[in-house]
Order: sequence, then structure tokens, then C-alpha cells
Amino acid sequence: MNSKQPEMLALKEQQLMLTRRQLLGRASAGIGSLALASVLNDRLSAKSKFQDAVGKAKRVIYLFQSGAPSQFELLDHKPKLDELHGQELGADFFQGQRQTGMTAGQKKQVCRSIYQFKRHGQSGAEISEMLPHLGRVADDICIVRSMQTQAINHDPAITFFQTGFQQAGRPSIGAWLSYGLGSENDNLPAYVVMISEGSGKRDSQALYGRLWGNGFLPSAHQGVKFRAQGDPVLYLSNPEGIDAGQRRDILSLTNALNAQHHRHVGDPETIARIQQAELAFRMQTSVPDLTDTSDEPEHIFELYGEQARTPGTFAANCLLARRLAEKDVRFIQLYHRGWDQHGDMPRDLPLQCGDVDQASAALITDLKQRGMLDETLIIWGGEFGRTVYAQGGLNMERYGRDHHPRCFSMWMAGGGIRPGVTYGKTDDFSFNVVENPVHVYDLHATMLHCLGVDHERLTYKYQGRRYRLTDVHGSVVQGILG
Repeated sequence: MNSKQPEMLALKEQQLMLTRRQLLGRASAGIGSLALASVLNDRLSAKSKFQDAVGKAKRVIYLFQSGAPSQFELLDHKPKLDELHGQELGADFFQGQRQTGMTAGQKKQVCRSIYQFKRHGQSGAEISEMLPHLGRVADDICIVRSMQTQAINHDPAITFFQTGFQQAGRPSIGAWLSYGLGSENDNLPAYVVMISEGSGKRDSQALYGRLWGNGFLPSAHQGVKFRAQGDPVLYLSNPEGIDAGQRRDILSLTNALNAQHHRHVGDPETIARIQQAELAFRMQTSVPDLTDTSDEPEHIFELYGEQARTPGTFAANCLLARRLAEKDVRFIQLYHRGWDQHGDMPRDLPLQCGDVDQASAALITDLKQRGMLDETLIIWGGEFGRTVYAQGGLNMERYGRDHHPRCFSMWMAGGGIRPGVTYGKTDDFSFNVVENPVHVYDLHATMLHCLGVDHERLTYKYQGRRYRLTDVHGSVVQGILG
């Protein structure tokens, strides 16, 4: 064999390999270009794939009350507890139901509420005196008294509400909606999160970023947290010495490099990174204008309350939620911390209700007067309920209640929900549901239905399995639909 033949054969093989690489590279580049064009245009959403009808709701505002408000003191009137107050509950009452370790060793004594309930509106809804503003919009809301969940401790319970699973790693509600329905605003995220600190309990549970995370969905669908201090969104402002033109040049170069990388590697997260960078650039203009509420008229601040002038309060965040709704943001999540009232409820509950009552009712009123309530679904509630027995004894000046997942109350409004309805019923101890139970999965299924989405069709294939927000559960609660 000629000494040059091995070299010639190797060169020929290299040329053949190069040709194959070029073929595959060009093919992937074409596919990648289509994918890139699609993902950069949020309006090319998956509506035809996941929506089974035109939903009444276009967006969701979820007012999550972290820590679990007590149904006894707010939305589920139990007058029989006045005569049963102090009665000890035996083991036969619990029938093996799960309890937390915080009250495992104490006597379980029935504890009445110290607050009065009144009937409101034509619906006659019974609402606590602690929520007088909500009482004024009673005919616009639906109170669900028969909520149920599976988790008994805060972190898994909040994670379950936000993702449909007690363990971290699944996509959050807003991420599912961003993935399934896309965005209707090119200059703002489809999913925005705001957190307010409660005036009551100070050592509240942490709220981790994974609660509004994308899980295994592309990262473009994760929630964007708005802050009350500094830049509304981290790193929104240009660094010192960089103007908008320079930022645009840097971004264009970076996107070109990322696009080239995607053509060679095909990682969809590269496309998500390009999309997020472009959105962040547009947000430099849109977000500061949005979060500056100085253009709101005086009567709006009177409606939401004086706290609406202070950034980061629940009232200010409710006002921002309305402004985000006007900009067609798909999912707006407000977390309000401080509801974990194991003790000193007489001190903390009025403070918490003072934070949220007027602003929540104002949000309903404001959207309604703008003709937006019918297309905006509002949800208010926490991660589980509270026990009928007092924690730490019957000191009614400082009593509290332990965690209870088997029944609790929430309210909803707008977006296809039937107004002026109280749905579901619990026993005299609000310890078991006796009529029309509503599981967390059912709430999720109903929320998606209001948006025109079939919860069984909104799926994403990951590690060989098709996942969905409602897992393999959930039924639409027809009784609360308008």
C-alpha cells in the first residue's frame, strides 16, 4: 500500500463526516429558526391545542394568603360552637385523622370564635365583622366553604396549591398558563409575582422562588417577581456608563451568538434565554411606567385605602394587579404573609384583615367599574384551614388554632364564576366536609375551565410521561360557574 493512501482515506472520511455534519447542521438550523421565530412571538400560543372553548376569563389574579387564614373567624360561621365551647374532643371524634405534632400532646377543647358574623347583600352571605369591605361586595363573590387539601404543613401545602404536587420541582400555575396560553403583551411577562409582608405574625414562613418557578417547562415561563424597592425587577436598569443603544448592541451580539450555539447544539433553553433577554430589554421601558402609580386619580387611592400609596403593601400590590390586568398580563400572583396564627389571634387577625380587606374588595369594585371583572378571575385563600380546638388552651385573649387540611374556606370572583353564591358545607365543627367537597385539583381544573382550557389536555411530556397541573385528578366544579 502506498504510504500516502492512509492519509488520503482519512481525508476522504473527514470530508464525508463534514458533509454529514453540514447536512444535519443546516437541517437543525432551519428547524431552530422556526422554533426561534415561534418562541420569540408569544402570540403564537398553544390556544388551539389546549383550549376546548372560549373561556370567560382572560387572566387570573390570585391573592394567596400565606399561612392559612382561619375559616372560623372569617368565612365559615359556626354558631353552635358558642354552646360547645370548652368541650373536650375525644379520640372517637378524630377517627384517626392526621394531626400536627404541635398539638398532639394537649387537650383538644372546642374553641368558639370571638368575632360576629353578619349577612350581606341580596345573597345573604355570612361574612365576619373582620371583613366589612368584603361584605359590601358579597353579591360579586362566591364563597367556597368546602375546600380540601392533602398536606398538613406549610411548605408542602403551599407547594401543592401552586404546583399540584407537594414536592418541589413541578411547574407553577402561572408557568402552566404561560406555556399553554402564551402572552397577550409583548412588553411584559405573562406571569408576575408580588409579595407583601403581613402586619401580624412576623416570623412567617419563607416563600421560595420555586413557588413561581417553571419546573420542567422552558424557563421562559417562570414568574417574574416585582419588588417594592430599587428596580421593580432585578437588573432592570442599565449599568453605569451603558446607554440604551449600547445595551441594544450588546444584546444583539449576544443573541446572535446564542442563536449560533442553538444551531449547533439544539438546546431549547438557548431559545428561552434569547426570549428572556429580549423581554427584559422591552421591560426597561414598560415596567417603570407600569409601577409608577402617581397618575392614578385620588378617588382610586380612597377606594384601595391609604396603604395603596406605600409600595410593597398588599393594597399597593392590588392596585398594581389592576394595572397589570389592564396590560393583559396572563397570571398575577400576590402573596400576603403572616396568617399562621397558632396563638394571639385576637392581636394578629385584625392586623391581617386590615391589610387585605379593603384592598381585596377595591380590586373587585375597580375591575367591575372598568368592565373587566367578567374577564378576570380573582381567587382569595390560603393553603389549608384551622382546627376547631384552640392551640395552647382556651385563653380567649390570646388563643390560636392549629393546621387543618380537611376543610377550609376561600372566595372567588369574576371570570365565569357565579356571583352571590356560598358553595359547600362543613359539619358543626368545620372539621369535615358534609356537602360538595372541592379539592385543590378541582380548584385548578375549574380555574383552567374558566380560561377555556381543558385541564386534561394541558400537558407537557417530561422524562417519558405527560404531566399536567391536575396530575391524574380533578373535576370542574360546575356548581360555582356562572
